[in-house]
Amino acid sequence: MKAFKKLFATNTIVLTLDKSNSMNLKFLKYMSAFISVVVILISITAGGIWVFFAPVYAFVLIPGLELFMQGSEENYTKAEEEVAKKDPKFDILVWLILPVQYIMMWIFLTRVGNEALPMWERGGMILAFGISCGVFGINVAHELGHRSTWYEQLMSKLLLLSSLYMHFFIEHNRGHHKNVSTDEDPASSRRGEMIYAFWFRSVTDGWVSAWHLERDRLAKTNTPWYSFRNEMLVYQLVQIALLAVIAIGFGWKVMLAFIVSSTIGFLLLETVNYIEHYGLRRKKIDGEYYEKVMPVHSWNSNHPVGRLMLFELTRHSDHHYMASRKYQVLRHFDQSPQMPTGYPGMMVLALFPPLWFKVMHAHIDKYKASTEGAALA
Repeated sequence: MKAFKKLFATNTIVLTLDKSNSMNLKFLKYMSAFISVVVILISITAGGIWVFFAPVYAFVLIPGLELFMQGSEENYTKAEEEVAKKDPKFDILVWLILPVQYIMMWIFLTRVGNEALPMWERGGMILAFGISCGVFGINVAHELGHRSTWYEQLMSKLLLLSSLYMHFFIEHNRGHHKNVSTDEDPASSRRGEMIYAFWFRSVTDGWVSAWHLERDRLAKTNTPWYSFRNEMLVYQLVQIALLAVIAIGFGWKVMLAFIVSSTIGFLLLETVNYIEHYGLRRKKIDGEYYEKVMPVHSWNSNHPVGRLMLFELTRHSDHHYMASRKYQVLRHFDQSPQMPTGYPGMMVLALFPPLWFKVMHAHIDKYKASTEGAALA
């Protein structure tokens, strides 16, 4: 009996160590996201043709790799999920993005104003930092904005500030997640809608929607819109203050370069919005209420490089099904519509509307014909 207990205890320790090692390996794969940090820093600092390293990496190399990759549909077990959710390493990793983003922003501001640089080099640097604004400034802000702690929500707002897109915190959490995959949501693209028209509609209508959401929230306590309790008003003032500091400290040309980079950043976000729900619609029940958001209302991708680069944003079906789930435990659903390639490649494809329509309409029609596609409008 003692020998049996000893053997059982030994096996338990070995099993625990195996699980621990397995979780550590699953954590380490997300460290690859910092490859993008290195690539962007090279583009900002190396000069010459290297200024285009970041866009080539993000929109040529990665999409090219993912054409030959399918990715894994594997999900954590319940036990693994509980361990991963409580493991602080996964949280610290995304927290680190905040200082990294601001360090890259400082380096960008100090270098892009160099009058000795030819215009094409400055253009490459602006594009590189714009990618940082989209991939890190807004994407990680999106992850942290769904957290419940005040400090993670503050981190989210500071990251959005680096992209001049602070209203996203309001509109995404209180507007998009409520109205997703309906015509009432500015960030849900419609079948046949070109991305360039979508950009204008989503950016402008999303900004206006955030004002309305704040107005309605304040009206419940009879608070006027011009109160400093109006988060939208505060966000605009903070963003203007940041631009003023940049203009005073680095000059108005650098401020304009920063605005262009920020614009690239939020257009990358809106491109992601475009591909995430394209052509998917929730049905109205009894002509009054929309059906519950389900995994069938978002396009999913398991392609591995995009998953890691974007902290699992590509498992978007589960994110909308349960927005509180952390990035490391997002799941694959067999019934969710699957993109033909990863998010980076789909973003490039979306920039060519005829090709996009040809590919995606075929996928939508095929999905509608399947049993799982019964929820499509």
